[in-house]
Amino acid sequence: MKRLLLAGVAVSAIGLSSAAQAANPCPYGGDPYKNYDCLDPYLGTDFLSRFINYYRLEWGHDVAPADPKAPSSRRPESEVPPAPQSTPPMPFAEWPYGGSTNLGVTRPSSVDSPLMAAMSNTPFGQWMNDMHIQVYGWVDPGGNLSTNSVRGGNAPAAYSYNPNTVQLDQAVLYIERLPDTVQKDHIDWGFRLAPIYGENYRYTTAFGLWSYQLLNQNKNNGYDMPMAYGEVFIPQVMEGLLIRFGRYISIPDIEAQLAPNNYMYSHSMTYTFDNYTNTGIEATLAATKNWIFQAGFIDGTEAMPWHVGARIANPFPNALYPGLTMPKDPGAVPTITLGVRWTSDDGKDDLNLVADGINGGQWGYNNLQWYGGTYYHKFNDQWHISIESYNEHQNNVANLLNPQALAIINNGGTPFSPQYMPFNAPFGAICKTAAVLSCTAEFQTALMYLNYKPTPLDNISYRAEFVDDKEGQRTGIKTRYIETGIGWQHWFSPQIEIRPEVSYYKALDNFAFNGNPNLLIAPTKKYAIIGAADIIIHF
Repeated sequence: MKRLLLAGVAVSAIGLSSAAQAANPCPYGGDPYKNYDCLDPYLGTDFLSRFINYYRLEWGHDVAPADPKAPSSRRPESEVPPAPQSTPPMPFAEWPYGGSTNLGVTRPSSVDSPLMAAMSNTPFGQWMNDMHIQVYGWVDPGGNLSTNSVRGGNAPAAYSYNPNTVQLDQAVLYIERLPDTVQKDHIDWGFRLAPIYGENYRYTTAFGLWSYQLLNQNKNNGYDMPMAYGEVFIPQVMEGLLIRFGRYISIPDIEAQLAPNNYMYSHSMTYTFDNYTNTGIEATLAATKNWIFQAGFIDGTEAMPWHVGARIANPFPNALYPGLTMPKDPGAVPTITLGVRWTSDDGKDDLNLVADGINGGQWGYNNLQWYGGTYYHKFNDQWHISIESYNEHQNNVANLLNPQALAIINNGGTPFSPQYMPFNAPFGAICKTAAVLSCTAEFQTALMYLNYKPTPLDNISYRAEFVDDKEGQRTGIKTRYIETGIGWQHWFSPQIEIRPEVSYYKALDNFAFNGNPNLLIAPTKKYAIIGAADIIIHF
């Protein structure tokens, strides 16, 4: 009898347990991919558990769990072309155009972030959600094996400055509010602050903003703020007008300084010697579904407003700078940017034509007169191609073949003389003849990325480019270059990715690799083979 009673109790307990599980839509935390209401039970209550469990939740998936109650993330296809790509595995979902938050396809608080998920049930996190402010970022360590050996000898190849090293490329924090560019009924606003630390600071540095690290100390790691801007979105003007003011990434470009925005770990030479950042105001107008126009008023390229009109003593008056004073940065002057973008109705084709940093073109820290464009074509869901070409130039660059010009530089007669910039100063030019004191220095590029998506978490990119540093002002060597490389971008989840690659560089006319002008070491090689890989851990 006792056994029968115990058995009955056990059966009842099992039945009650089964009934409780049936009543609980999220047993053992549930699966937020099947039932979004299970997200909080799955993550837990304390910060550390939520942070770790968010990584665990997304592992092996290509997207975050979808909130069925969330508003549409983009306008209908009658108003904006469909998204051509997805992230993962590509570094972007919309064809890049820079200088603006993507119009018609951006909602506030739309970035998938483990940190924000971990904070969301705290009072501070709830306040941030109410204000649509997000804090997130990533760390990006990497390393390379190279045929070069001299410190700094991988240059002019970029983002692996020192050969045969492991390094912190960048640690980045974004503090931002994205304006709502999908809605059409009210003016909205946004901002972004993006401090960066690591080896990559040497590529983002603007003269006058913590630039002593690069120009006076040549630090291996440093800090910068490549983006610090505010935005106002006005939807009532045609299909939307966005005004950005502050320091921001220049327009256009296939690539960007920030690691997750690139197909491969390394960057093309086309991007390395490009305009990086502008400081000023940029207006981006969506005139129609297909056409976007951009215009900006800035203070030059990699220039700071407080250098506009600033002058320093000239201890060696000369034909290039004849007065007793000279500009601290001749490139810090009123400057314009112009751009036009066309996208096909189906989103498969996109063309951007841009003039960036346009002023008198005088030799400056990076006073680059940039004329060029980008083109993207999507063949199908697996294949697409990205193409970029530009010509940039500076005028009145000191001629390194001319003895008088060398004397001017060595005696402190230019703003970039070693007395003021002992490291990483702008190069002079190898002009066509030694008879002239200065000349115009040009740089011509052509770049292609062919990209294949074998799975939702994998992208394979093949890169090929041609570069002609006609007077050697950008790379320090007067030569033509060819470069080709292949890289694999694999995402373990939307938060963690690795990018192994191998690239081959060839200088066609002169030795260009395995040297270091900061150490007065002349290059000894015409080629470089660099294998590299990094891991990006988003938070």
